[in-house]
Amino acid sequence: MPDSLTTTSAIAQAADTTMKASAAPVEHFDVVIVGAGISGIGGAYHLTTQSPGTRFVVLEAQESFGGTWLTHQYPGIRSDSDLYTFGYRFKPWTGRPIATADEIRTYMGEVIAENGLARHIRYGHRIRSAQWSSAENAWIVEAVRADTGETVRIGATFLWMCQGYYRHDEGYTPDWPGMEAFAGRIVHPQTWPADLNYAGKKVIVIGSGATAATLVPAIAGDCAHVTMLQRSPTYFIPARNANVLAETLRELQIDETWIHEIVRRKILFDQATFTRRSFEEPEAVKNELLAGVRAHLGPDFDIDTHFTPGYRPWRQRIAYVPDGDLFKSVRAGKASVVTDEIERFTRKGILLKSGRELEADIIVTATGFHLNVLGDIALTIDGKPLVFSDSVTYRGMMFTGVPNMAWVFGYFRASWTLRADLIADFVCRLLAHMKKKGARRVEVALRPEDRDMKLLPWIDAENFNPGYLMRGMHLLPKRGDKPEWQHTQDYWTEKDVFPAIDLDDAAFVYG
Repeated sequence: MPDSLTTTSAIAQAADTTMKASAAPVEHFDVVIVGAGISGIGGAYHLTTQSPGTRFVVLEAQESFGGTWLTHQYPGIRSDSDLYTFGYRFKPWTGRPIATADEIRTYMGEVIAENGLARHIRYGHRIRSAQWSSAENAWIVEAVRADTGETVRIGATFLWMCQGYYRHDEGYTPDWPGMEAFAGRIVHPQTWPADLNYAGKKVIVIGSGATAATLVPAIAGDCAHVTMLQRSPTYFIPARNANVLAETLRELQIDETWIHEIVRRKILFDQATFTRRSFEEPEAVKNELLAGVRAHLGPDFDIDTHFTPGYRPWRQRIAYVPDGDLFKSVRAGKASVVTDEIERFTRKGILLKSGRELEADIIVTATGFHLNVLGDIALTIDGKPLVFSDSVTYRGMMFTGVPNMAWVFGYFRASWTLRADLIADFVCRLLAHMKKKGARRVEVALRPEDRDMKLLPWIDAENFNPGYLMRGMHLLPKRGDKPEWQHTQDYWTEKDVFPAIDLDDAAFVYG
């Protein structure tokens, strides 16, 4: 897209009319990508390769790239998806399937270096607002620079939201009674203090998700003891942190590009089978998952109480436990699991509803995060604040009433990056289609046959219901009862549907 979709003067006029701004200059780009995490870096790569000549900038609030893998600094931080599918399709992964944050950032850094993406990224730019002007068919993005405090204004035709789905500044911690009485230290993994010394200390980790399962074995060897306190159990998949197929292909000296593609396809095939079975034969899948845990903990451990969830598999995300490290810590006596509810905090620790008191020097609240759908960015459309929850989603990436914007929200039952890649392909194709049509604006709208469609919450709670989604459902757009007006979890269908989307369908309105 060698030519700009709008002129610099038009963008400047939009700034004057929609922001009543000062005389600060407005720098123009065709596309603004919000965020330099896994989605934003992928988007930058795809623009560079699929839409050469596109003028774009990546704005990142943090001091470097990485997103989640930069924000989270707690011990043991690692992926809970395999890197053959969490990694990009265009960049072979050569390490262990479950990777550390440092390994993931190294991989992302190679993508940036190998494709000359650094010149497009501006770190320390926290976006405060984005304002759309229909008169000028342009967005004006206002950001504050961390180094100078200066406000900068950037004009763009298209806004690509790759900022993730949770608030990076703080994690979610419930307000339990008596927290102020605790004599020790309370921390959240998302804001792990650099000076936290847990050596020889009694630690309670509240939670049972991927973060708790990662953190507990990472610190168990140094603590006096660590207790994973959970209200209810979670499903886990304990497995060797290796891929036998990849190892075999390497022994045969197959090129890494081929290995990446072959292993990736095999993993996706196996995941599709597992997902289908979790719906069609949930009891069998449940028994298989519990057998994997029992193999590590032995026949005498109370699996029913501590590792048997009350819901069917895949109703919440299932975390990998590489090499069974969590269960090895429990079996060795370095860690323990308590399944109970919190009555209140005490000076010494936590009083449970059963009447038992757990003593601790440090309490870690691995209790999730705050859903943050638009990165705390104030979006306005022609001077009116965008109420995101009033819109209807088109395939979980565009929204009625919101022009020239795409949003990346990945998969729960497959790797996030799979969907980020699909959306990147779609955005590049859409931009090329706009250029061919001479269009400066596109938005999705309900077609006549859709206008009586029943509108529903973003996701069916019976299908998938993690706490962060349930707490934040009121912030999310609506879905319809037709596939094109939903955000599905079905990568195996979307990988074929997305490339075939008819950009001249009546759902797309150009101007």
